[in-house]
Amino acid sequence: MVQKSSDIDKVYELLKQEFHKHRMPVVDLIETQTKDPFKVLLTTIMSARTKDETTILAARRLFQRVSTPADLSSLSIKDIESLIYPVGFYREKAKSLKKLPQVLNDLFAGQIPSTVEELVQLPGVGRKTANLVVAVAFNKPAVCVDIHVHRIFNRLGYLKTSTPLETEMKLREWLPVKYWTTFNSYFVSFGQHTCRPINPYCNRCPVYDYCSRIDVISTHLK
Repeated sequence: MVQKSSDIDKVYELLKQEFHKHRMPVVDLIETQTKDPFKVLLTTIMSARTKDETTILAARRLFQRVSTPADLSSLSIKDIESLIYPVGFYREKAKSLKKLPQVLNDLFAGQIPSTVEELVQLPGVGRKTANLVVAVAFNKPAVCVDIHVHRIFNRLGYLKTSTPLETEMKLREWLPVKYWTTFNSYFVSFGQHTCRPINPYCNRCPVYDYCSRIDVISTHLK
């Protein structure tokens, strides 16, 4: 670890304050609208590599037709494609969604599992999606790591990791559990609005004084 982890409490509080200045990321919008594990699962599957606005609209269309795994099973792949378009990789996601009810029946008696290890056995579900479902639908501690979280923890200097999976494993070792269910929302919002991959807005960064600016080449400077 490059940076002193003792700073994380202050960084967390500053990013929490910053979060409330912006529109919620899609995960928080899901949580305010439903705690239904099935709907949370479908929405998080659709959200991968998709803008939040697109995901929310697709979810609304899909949920006009689908409330249960049986509803989803009754739709054809073409039906699902038309409902979720234009989410990223909508054809592949439609195939995964079509398979989902049968896999749920075969492996979990038709129920949505509540652990990461079980959720990743479902079609279209990786560790990020699984962790989000655990946190949002079941309100259990889960370390949700996407490209924003991976980039920002390395940029700040807390970690020196190469992949989101490696970042997740490191965070499980040292990030206080009390932050697990909420830090993703704050870091994702921060990554979308301020700490962008290219030309981050360091001139308005609330945690500038705590940042090592690892691999930052071009930036909006203070």
